Amino acid sequence: MVTPAVRSVALLVALGVGWFVAWQWELRGVEESAAYAFFITALLGFGLYASTSGIELGEFRKQFRTVVVAVTLGVLAKVALIFGVMFLVYREPWHLILAVAVAQIDPLSVAAMRGKSRMSSSAKALLAAWASFDDPITVLLTVYITSFALRGGAVGGFGGFAVDFALNVALAGGAYALWRLVRRRVPVGDRARAGRWAVRAVLVLAVLAVGFVAVQFSLLLALAVIGLFFRPDLGRWVDGLAEVGMFAATAAVGLVLAAEFSWALAGVGAVLGAAAFLSQGVVAWALTLPRRWRGDRARLCLGQQNGLTAIILALLLEPNFPGAIAVVAPAVVVVNLLHALANGYYDRLRPPTPEIAEPRPIRRTAPATPLAPAAFRRLGEVG
Repeated sequence: MVTPAVRSVALLVALGVGWFVAWQWELRGVEESAAYAFFITALLGFGLYASTSGIELGEFRKQFRTVVVAVTLGVLAKVALIFGVMFLVYREPWHLILAVAVAQIDPLSVAAMRGKSRMSSSAKALLAAWASFDDPITVLLTVYITSFALRGGAVGGFGGFAVDFALNVALAGGAYALWRLVRRRVPVGDRARAGRWAVRAVLVLAVLAVGFVAVQFSLLLALAVIGLFFRPDLGRWVDGLAEVGMFAATAAVGLVLAAEFSWALAGVGAVLGAAAFLSQGVVAWALTLPRRWRGDRARLCLGQQNGLTAIILALLLEPNFPGAIAVVAPAVVVVNLLHALANGYYDRLRPPTPEIAEPRPIRRTAPATPLAPAAFRRLGEVG
């Protein structure tokens, strides 16, 4: 199992590789090419699909109400808090879009750290579902709300939003109908093993086809929804490919940072990262006011992590908001550093909270019979 330290070093190496390639071949304006835009959009779409396809639906149902509040009002509250800090410090309205880019929690990081977490099972389920479903909400905010605020409705107004949303629903609905059709024809029994592999191959091809359409026309919300039901049994391949995507995105960051990095923007990123980490504490504390969360409240407040989605959103923003990646990349580093330090200190300060098992129903037993004393006498004779 790869440790967080080894993973961090590997990501730094990937960043250095991208930086070296851009410096060696004097690459400039990489983010403006059509191939680069398609590649980054594909990575983002796959990240959204992987995040929702990896969630355990049973755990999600248990925390459904809290998750819905977290990924709607919670995300908006985090954006407002982050932007509030950034505006107080820098007075730059365009920092709103950077606040949106780092408001989500990275599902890959949560999954990697989940096995070592000292949270209860309920808290782990909540954080995993929160991290999986706030990604598509963040993407929607980035694409639409911030575009209205900063570019005067350049995405086509409410009508454009409605059309795009309808196309996302239509694509997800078509994928669902195809999934139901295939499910009815899935063979059963040991004799149908070859048939099951054929069905699995068809499902994989269908996901790839739907993914290509979604990326080509930027229908990324559909990919997030499809991940809830269109799940070919690929074992840990999806998680492994998601990790590869993380390294690919980090190398892509290096390609852009080679020309964009500055210490001034890195300082802005440090403030952005600190604001993102603190906003999670405020929002998680408000969401966990019920008594049942008391033992896990602190660890949920310290649960902010950033990764693939924040990096890819910054890469997508770079052509229209130069310097976005030079700010967001250091912010991601700061958030994850604060997460490691704060959680390590808290784990040493407070022992893990034991899980309290739910009381079992009392089973009524039959009243003792006259034979019971005789049974005890026999036990005594055996002893």
